[in-house]
Amino acid sequence: MPIQHWLLKTEPSEFAFEDLVARGRETWDGISNPLALKHLRSTRAGDLALIYHTGKERSAVGIARILAAAYPDPKRNAPPGSVVVDIEPVAALPRPISLQDMKANPELQGFDLLRISRLSVVPVSAQHWKILMKMSGARLSRSKRRPD
Repeated sequence: MPIQHWLLKTEPSEFAFEDLVARGRETWDGISNPLALKHLRSTRAGDLALIYHTGKERSAVGIARILAAAYPDPKRNAPPGSVVVDIEPVAALPRPISLQDMKANPELQGFDLLRISRLSVVPVSAQHWKILMKMSGARLSRSKRRPD
C-alpha cells in the first residue's frame, strides 16, 4: 500500500517538534474529536505526518513518521475508543509553512486543514503533500514518498 500523509496539530508550548527531535520517539495522544480519532485509526506504519504548531506560530514545521498502526490509548483514564500512535522525527522543514501562506495558495483549495480547522489530525492528499513540500523547500526523494 502506498504511504499516506497526515497533519498532526500541537500547541508548541505543550509539545513542539523540537521535543520530538530531542526524545526521538513519542506517543501521539490526547485526541478526543471523533473525526480526528477516525483519521488517527486510519494511519499505518510508515505513513508521514506534518507536525503543525498551533497558537501564535500557526505553521507546519516538521515531518514525522508513524511507526505502527493506531492502538488503544493505554492510559487508565482514557475515554473508551481513544487511540494513540507512536511517531519519530524525520526532518524539520527547511522553511516552515505558515497557515497564511497555505490559505493564500489556490492549489491547496480543499485541504482539510483549511476547511475543518479545528481538527487535530487531518489527511493530506498526495497532491497537497507535494505542494506543501515544495512550499517548504523540502526536496523529494526519487520515490517521491519521503523528503530527502
